Amino acid sequence: MMTLFKTKTLILNGLLASIIFIASNVNALEMSKPAPDFTLKSLSGENLKLTEQRGKIIVLNFWASWCGPCRVEMPVLQDFYTKYQDLGVSVWGVNVEQENQAGRDFLKGLDLSFPILFDSSNSISDVYDVEAMPTTVIIDRDGLVRYIYRGYKPGYEKKYAKAIKKLIRE
Repeated sequence: MMTLFKTKTLILNGLLASIIFIASNVNALEMSKPAPDFTLKSLSGENLKLTEQRGKIIVLNFWASWCGPCRVEMPVLQDFYTKYQDLGVSVWGVNVEQENQAGRDFLKGLDLSFPILFDSSNSISDVYDVEAMPTTVIIDRDGLVRYIYRGYKPGYEKKYAKAIKKLIRE
């Protein structure tokens, strides 16, 4: 026979688990839903806030210095930034390492001009459900998540270009 205390404890534990589940999914990344807002400091020292970019298409790329495909993808992202920035497209590279010196070393010699941000607490990459390196999220002019790409293989640039061109035409 269950005591009143055990019954209350089971009910409270169930409620707590439900609350935690709901809270953990409030900001979960979903297609066609608003991209979770954040502010991060860039390599150049300025703070960039995502919601202040409304009206632009944002290619948000999460990367790490130890990621080989990330190194291959960086020049591709730079090409997109150079080619499409006059059409309202911006690329943001978000380093997810807690110690950002490795990320800074990784960038040497890559000649990138798009903003590089540092998520040393991994709070932003957690909200964006980053499970693979790299992860690229394309956000439309209204701030909605429209495309998510996990990982990178040669040829993905065609997918990115198709997505960007579609959003530019909207």
